[in-house]
Amino acid sequence: MTVTDQDFQLFIYALKTSSKYDFSEYSEKSLKRRLTKILADNRLNINSLINKIKNDSAFIEKIVKEITVNTTELFRDPQVWHAIRYAILPKLKNNSVINIWHAGCSTGQEVYSMLIILNEMGLLEKTKIYATDLNSDVLDQAQQGEYKYRFNIGYLDNFDKVVKENPYNYEEYYDIPYEKYFAIDKSADAINMSDFIREKPIYKKHDLVKEGNTLFVKFDIILCRNVIIYFNYALQSKVFDLFHRNLYDNGCLILGMHETILGSYSVKFQKKGHAYYKS
Repeated sequence: MTVTDQDFQLFIYALKTSSKYDFSEYSEKSLKRRLTKILADNRLNINSLINKIKNDSAFIEKIVKEITVNTTELFRDPQVWHAIRYAILPKLKNNSVINIWHAGCSTGQEVYSMLIILNEMGLLEKTKIYATDLNSDVLDQAQQGEYKYRFNIGYLDNFDKVVKENPYNYEEYYDIPYEKYFAIDKSADAINMSDFIREKPIYKKHDLVKEGNTLFVKFDIILCRNVIIYFNYALQSKVFDLFHRNLYDNGCLILGMHETILGSYSVKFQKKGHAYYKS
């Protein structure tokens, strides 16, 4: 099934006029792929899809969840977490409070990665963690802190690289058991996060496209990894403006490995390693 430019525009317009969602500034290429899949999975043509959007609010929520990308893992890109642990967080150790925002947190593995590092550094108690996403289903899973063991087994290697090993001193090794932070039940194919970290974050549904800072605090660190890659240039600039205004001076923004700040906002952040510091 081929999605034409007209089909695409009809879809965007129907969502914008029939719901609170506006995808007009998302990357057209990636959104067209998702629209093609939605039509195929639901066995609809574009006219039937538009009709359902106009008349079925539950269906709108369903397809919005299908549009949003939810890819994450525990300690994804260990080198980024090495930077967080050894270069970024140490600068904040004398703060009375540390505010961290995970924007587009998906199912929460990134949030738990941060919580584990904070606890290992003795910073967990004075840190406030906020985690937001457009998709309420993934927020529910993040709050539950339960994941498939077989699907996530490879992430235990990431845990070892970030939590147990020191890449700057290979003679150091921290013998920290997985059970300190999560229970593994192989027979039930489950990993369950420990309550003391599971109950720490504040989760909230949030639309980066249409909403400002609904958390009403400023931040020392904002993580928004592998989200803006799905936005066009204008929307990226809008989101960078939101982040810039809500970071403390010298606060930092952490993006995905293949994301960068372009255009006018590139001069408002200074890149150091894996982080962009507010200028």
